[in-house]
Amino acid sequence: MIGVSFEGPWKWEYLVRSENQFSLLKAKRFAPYFWTQCLGALNDNVLRNGLVMLVTYGIVDYTSGSPEILANVVGAVFILPFLLFSAPAGQLADRSDKGDLIRRIKLAEILLALLALALLALNTINGLVVLVFAMGVQSTFFGPIKYAILPELVPRESLVGANGLVEGGTYLAIILGLFIGGMVATVENTGPYLLGTTLLILAILGYWTSRSVPSIPAADPSVTLSWNLWSDSVDVIKHARQERSVFLSIMGLSWFWTFGFVALMQLPALARDTINASPTLANILLCGFAIGTGAGAMLCERLSRRHIELGLVPIGAIGLTVFAFDIWLAWSGNAGEHPIGTQAFFATADGWRLAIDLAMLGLSGGLFSVPLYAMMQDRTDPAIRARVVAANNVLNSVMMIAGAGLAILLLMAGVEIPGIFLTLSLMNIAITAFLFLLLPEFIMRFVTWCLVNVLYRLRVNGQENLPTEGAALIVANHVSFVDALLLGAAIPRPARFVMYYKIFNIPLLKQIFRTAKAIPLAGHRQTFRSGVERILDRTPVPVVPVGLNGLWGSWFSRSDGGAVRKWPRRFRAPITVEIGQMVSAADATAKRLEKDVRQLLVT
Repeated sequence: MIGVSFEGPWKWEYLVRSENQFSLLKAKRFAPYFWTQCLGALNDNVLRNGLVMLVTYGIVDYTSGSPEILANVVGAVFILPFLLFSAPAGQLADRSDKGDLIRRIKLAEILLALLALALLALNTINGLVVLVFAMGVQSTFFGPIKYAILPELVPRESLVGANGLVEGGTYLAIILGLFIGGMVATVENTGPYLLGTTLLILAILGYWTSRSVPSIPAADPSVTLSWNLWSDSVDVIKHARQERSVFLSIMGLSWFWTFGFVALMQLPALARDTINASPTLANILLCGFAIGTGAGAMLCERLSRRHIELGLVPIGAIGLTVFAFDIWLAWSGNAGEHPIGTQAFFATADGWRLAIDLAMLGLSGGLFSVPLYAMMQDRTDPAIRARVVAANNVLNSVMMIAGAGLAILLLMAGVEIPGIFLTLSLMNIAITAFLFLLLPEFIMRFVTWCLVNVLYRLRVNGQENLPTEGAALIVANHVSFVDALLLGAAIPRPARFVMYYKIFNIPLLKQIFRTAKAIPLAGHRQTFRSGVERILDRTPVPVVPVGLNGLWGSWFSRSDGGAVRKWPRRFRAPITVEIGQMVSAADATAKRLEKDVRQLLVT
């Protein structure tokens, strides 16, 4: 028998639905918000990349310093407002109707677009950098709403899918923003005017879609709006530190945005200086990176079985390291001697290698970030959720500005663009390893995910029988050394396991079980002992019987000579977890529970 008890304050709900995450795009509450935030991200990136391309290809007057350094400066200027104003933005979001606040922010975007049109006509780089800062301020006040509003628009079982759509949509907007900004800005003679007109059209469309975003009552109308930027930033970070796993997810997200930000800012210079690419090819490579990130974000729901799967985070971390390293490996010192067009570039193996590296780098980033966003939203008190998102934005901006500063220093020291990707790869190893040591739940879920998706094909029936909140005791048959991991994969709520002490002490797995706070007990196979009754005497909670089917005869079972002592005979074996009807503590005797579990086993 395996006993499992739920822990933690988080409510978990499961609804049986046939729709996938894309059905949310037809939902009246979610769809207007989705398109509004996508149009905002699109406008930001049209401006940023348009300005970078204007400078990189000499279309606007700019004579001091190198264009690649200016690209990092522009990025840092856009991020700076997130550091300065995220705290009051979070306070404002928690004390306001989020739908109405979105509409006011989108009106401000129209005014900024009109200003952009005028500055682009004047061809003044200093004014355009100030405009980038102003657009950053506008985005800062939208930032806390972007993620805090999601749990109020969709049910919890759709939270991963909704985050995937938001992240995917954001990066698809980045794709179009990079492409549109780069293409319109580099049109001969009229590029700056086309860029300004595009910004205005997108701002108007964003306000139009925002008019259908539903009103969301203020989470805490008593919040006082303060402009003491330093102390307020410290306060929102204190809110984020109330739940350790939330704060660590924010640290992971801050590193993700730093990695992506620094990588993205180097791509135009990588295309021009290392590859000697045309502007069109530079935009295609930028788009490949963003397409990969959007694909990774939207892939998360399918890979996570519609719950918050932290096991995807280490997979994303591995990909970020590997593909950033391969960019350095393939292109270090490999500067093109002659300009190369799109067709010629993709006629070479190195061209396809770089395109795949960039796309997979983005995909890894999507797998890394979406579970972290979902965990941050799910484990945060709704009353302070916007301020916690604001804390995320503060820390994101600090690390992104530091990343831009590091990139500038490396470039000034003579490091080539591929060398910056090598630096990111090595830093990713150190930072994510430290994060996983602080919260081993990531590694535990990673091992579980790999086990379930590589060695077995898991199917779960009766998940609706699990309680939506509060404690419960789960009892199951014991078949193999990995029963606890499979049960953990089937039950996405935090749980503690009771297991045979010899299984608990298996090398390598022992640390995982200890991290999961498993409780080792003496032998108890073949029968349900009275220990479960003693547990319920002390803590009367509902009991859920569970049957594990298909594990006998697998590599981890004791059949045919013992577990893991023979060659595995099959991979992707079908495993079914049958979850039975809940039993009250008063009716849950050992004899009754054994009977219920046996009835769930397929003979």
